[in-house]
Amino acid sequence: MDFISRMQAVQSPMIAVVAELIKSCPGTISLGQGVVSYSPPPEAIEFLPKFLAEPTNHLYKDIDGIPPLRTALAAKLQAFNGIEINEENCIVVTAGSNMAFTNAILAITSVGDEIILNTPYYFNHEMAITMAGCHPVLVKCDENYQLRPEAIASAITPKTRAVVTISPNNPTGAVYSKEALREVNQICRQHGIYHISDEAYEYFTYNGAKHISPGAFAGSNEHTISLYSLSKAYGFASWRIGYMVIPKHLLVAVKKVQDTIVICPPVISQYAALGALQANEDYLKNHIAAIAQVRQVVLDSLNSLQDLCTIASANGAFYFFLKVRTQLNAFELVERLIREHQVAVIPGTTFGMNDGCYLRVGYGALQKETAKEGIDRFVRGLQAIICGVR
Repeated sequence: MDFISRMQAVQSPMIAVVAELIKSCPGTISLGQGVVSYSPPPEAIEFLPKFLAEPTNHLYKDIDGIPPLRTALAAKLQAFNGIEINEENCIVVTAGSNMAFTNAILAITSVGDEIILNTPYYFNHEMAITMAGCHPVLVKCDENYQLRPEAIASAITPKTRAVVTISPNNPTGAVYSKEALREVNQICRQHGIYHISDEAYEYFTYNGAKHISPGAFAGSNEHTISLYSLSKAYGFASWRIGYMVIPKHLLVAVKKVQDTIVICPPVISQYAALGALQANEDYLKNHIAAIAQVRQVVLDSLNSLQDLCTIASANGAFYFFLKVRTQLNAFELVERLIREHQVAVIPGTTFGMNDGCYLRVGYGALQKETAKEGIDRFVRGLQAIICGVR
């Protein structure tokens, strides 16, 4: 058949492309995919018999999530994020926060509308916008990957429906200040558009950096969409549970999307999530402290690349985003690192960075010893490749 699908305009998911390269080079250490190395808390598994004990749990449940989980999430949002669930907003449980983002885009846009993304962007955001027949409008962050509110305001047109922010950030690890997020949120309110705040890495902050939820700002309920995930902090990647806080007026539209795509989030995973939220606070504290130690190991090694790379400050998530001083394109460099040095990273082009050679280095999925070996391979490989082409 000879036809053009809308999907031809959508980039291929680079994580899968790199995974295929890794398969062809056994022994490769991946600094690629953004997951954690640890498992869900035991409380999550302990809740599974509760799911099995109720026969009706094998039927469809509420589109927006089972009531006990939404109640538990409301308490978490109040305690950690400062977001009160009231008559102006509501929680929708989703099959991961990627689904929450897609729900939001389909609920607030028509074909041809525009969504502002700050670059580097998270590639699945750009993909979802394109799939919806909308246009991503790209606004560059500054040299430290911080927001530029004036540039965001200048990019707004009559077709703009939302501004997306991610803090802590994937792929850069940047954490946005309260002042910058408040300014963006106010710009959105003034222009009658939405502020979509992706907070999947909310717990992963270092060196005293503080996570800020725009949904907690006074007067933000009517125009702020907040996205969250259990995939990272609770080791829940394959369980597919996220959630969103939306203005109440979007609930009908979001339910239409969710009912069409998934009907309801997987109920067994919702029970596990309910258990995970009851885990002792040491579960998160200890695991994030361990990742902080891995982060320092990675940073210590990366600092030896100061003559080859620009390494921006990254006090959140579990990534560093490097600008490499080379004429090689990013994907070619990634291929050579895998084939010649058995270490994998993600090219910056997949995050919208086409004006140079950028690489995302992830460290959340590895124990300290493996991370040390992986980052040492990366450093040695980069030095060999770059010095070899100079």
